[in-house]
Amino acid sequence: MLPGSGSAEYNAGMPHGEGDAGDTTTMEIHVLDAMAREGFEQVIALHDRESGLRAFLGLHDTSVGPAFGGIRRWQYRDEREALRDCLRLALAMTQKTALADLPAGGGKLVVLDLPKVDWEAGYRYLGREVERLAGRFYTGPDVGTGARELGWMAPETGFVTRPDEAGPGALPESTAAGVFAGMDAALRLLDGEPDWPRRRVVVQGLGEVGERLSRALVEAGATVIASDLDADRAERVAEELSIELVDPSHELDVPCDVFAPCALGGIVHDLSLARLSCRVLAGAANNLLARPAHGDRLHELGILYVPDFVVNAGALIRGALFHLEGRREPVEEIGARIARTTLEVLDRAVQEGRPPARVAASLAEERLAARRSS
Repeated sequence: MLPGSGSAEYNAGMPHGEGDAGDTTTMEIHVLDAMAREGFEQVIALHDRESGLRAFLGLHDTSVGPAFGGIRRWQYRDEREALRDCLRLALAMTQKTALADLPAGGGKLVVLDLPKVDWEAGYRYLGREVERLAGRFYTGPDVGTGARELGWMAPETGFVTRPDEAGPGALPESTAAGVFAGMDAALRLLDGEPDWPRRRVVVQGLGEVGERLSRALVEAGATVIASDLDADRAERVAEELSIELVDPSHELDVPCDVFAPCALGGIVHDLSLARLSCRVLAGAANNLLARPAHGDRLHELGILYVPDFVVNAGALIRGALFHLEGRREPVEEIGARIARTTLEVLDRAVQEGRPPARVAASLAEERLAARRSS
């Protein structure tokens, strides 16, 4: 362990020593319960006294290969919320790798965006912690962590994907291609063909993925209406692509064929369900459903939800194949791969009369169980 740094590890199946009574012990018991319930291998609590960084690293599954997952830095209300997000995101990464047929599992690094943190020193510390795992975990970009932060980590570990390594713009382009392919598959299921010139799509968030997705939709002939909290960015993209903008407070109310959330997750909840005016919900954001039951409700309302962990796996596929096989998968192949998986999930959902999110999770579990048994 490095001087001035510390980590607390919670391992499923390992005895946990007695601790002091109080909130910390209570949280640890809940962690172990959650790990056992979801099949986690390891959760590591990280604190670097030198930089002030605090984080959680969750390794959900490494049974068939290393875990992959980006570094999310966010202003969580407290460490419990950060830990819950870490566990949920790591599980989703395992589901992604299983559905994408990658020889890998899922993990996640979640960093609390706190004041007075020396971020360069903090990310260097994270690099050393990732290196200590000796290839069990590969990490890369996510919300709050981009090329600059990954550049700080790179001298400390070889198990980090820098955006330029996968090819300039290739990671967001790969994600956008997968989301577009998922939308295309959903419209084919509903109407027999996508018929893009007749489609109206609302894109929520014009970041790197949302902008590329909007461009692909415009090139296909669709009418695109977009929103973004950054007004300057929204105006720039709208002018460049000749798309319409809507105020973010009204984006859910716009009648459309497809609603594409490409910002943060958790947007499908009790209040938003009553406002959605789309036929298909498919986007790049992780964990779109506030709770699994909201996927059931979408199904009851007749809104076809294409699970996010099916369609937003493009960057994961690109990064994992680069690290594990030393090749850069063409973006077109990534889109075709995700289209096949999307059709498999949606066809099965129709046959079984079940919500697609439930079907996708079941399919991921089946594939994971088969991989573990072999």
